[in-house]
Amino acid sequence: MVASENDSKHTNQARRMQESADPPFETTYKRLLEKVMSAPEVSGVGECELPMIDLNELKMGELSKRACKKKIALASQEWGFFQVINHGICGEVLEKMREEQAKLFAKPFSDKAAYNFSSGSYRWGTPSATCLAQLSWSEAFHVSVSDLLASPNTHNNLSSIMGQYARMVSELSQKLVDILASELGQKSDFFKENCVESTCYLRLNRYPACPILPQMFGIMPHTDSDFVTVLHQDQIGGLQLVKDGTWFAVKPNPQALVINIGDLFQAWSNNVYKSVEHRVVANPVYERFSTAYFFCPSYDTVIASGIDTCVYRSFTFGEYRKQVQQDVKFFGHKIGLPRFLLQTH
Repeated sequence: MVASENDSKHTNQARRMQESADPPFETTYKRLLEKVMSAPEVSGVGECELPMIDLNELKMGELSKRACKKKIALASQEWGFFQVINHGICGEVLEKMREEQAKLFAKPFSDKAAYNFSSGSYRWGTPSATCLAQLSWSEAFHVSVSDLLASPNTHNNLSSIMGQYARMVSELSQKLVDILASELGQKSDFFKENCVESTCYLRLNRYPACPILPQMFGIMPHTDSDFVTVLHQDQIGGLQLVKDGTWFAVKPNPQALVINIGDLFQAWSNNVYKSVEHRVVANPVYERFSTAYFFCPSYDTVIASGIDTCVYRSFTFGEYRKQVQQDVKFFGHKIGLPRFLLQTH
């Protein structure tokens, strides 16, 4: 009897070891994948290097500090994206974060599906997709930092490094939004009061190789529903953004973190800072990893520019998220800020 139970246990372990780490994209989305003609067109995209900001300049003389802040604000107005080096997050933490992330995603798919940090944190593909252009060839753990802090020992090494990383990136985010607020002539108390560590999110992304269609989206075109996003990516590439109506591929930089402006900051700044559409294109040969930190307020925080001639009506973050979710469910994609335009615009 004992031998039989042991044999069964070993057999189950062997099956899990043989099971693919990849989600079942090809079987789940078989009908969409047969419609090759509907594949997204992403060929002929040029490469760009994002504006580079050395945050060490903030520790120098007043002229250097002032120039650095101006560069951050200008990049946020013209690109909606920029890179930062000397950002205060040590290489050891970034390396450990990537190592634990790779271990997590290397688990068999069935194990990952049951490996929730919190309810619904693991996700893959696009359940609402009706065509290939709406399908995201990726998997992710989208984790509320409040859940992470509430159960720091749930996943041992992984949760520990995620918590450490989140605290560091939270400090960096606060520093950047304070600068961007001051460049608008606004007080930064708003962010300190409403965007605390527990209201933010950490997303661990994996983009499996996609040899069957070289133009498959890893994540479909979108904007971020936050104030700022801090991205740590590997060297595979695939991130693309819109600049002046044209798509460009972002050249990876091993020393830099990528920062982008989200919808909430565009509304709060009354369109001074730009939340730019971006996407990820899956690589036909290599898997890609990235970690995104979303700097968000509490759901009841009111987003308003405080300017007489506002472009958008005031709304709460909770209201915005609910509208985005409804639009994705009904249309298959996000509409975002245009939903909140005042009638005069």
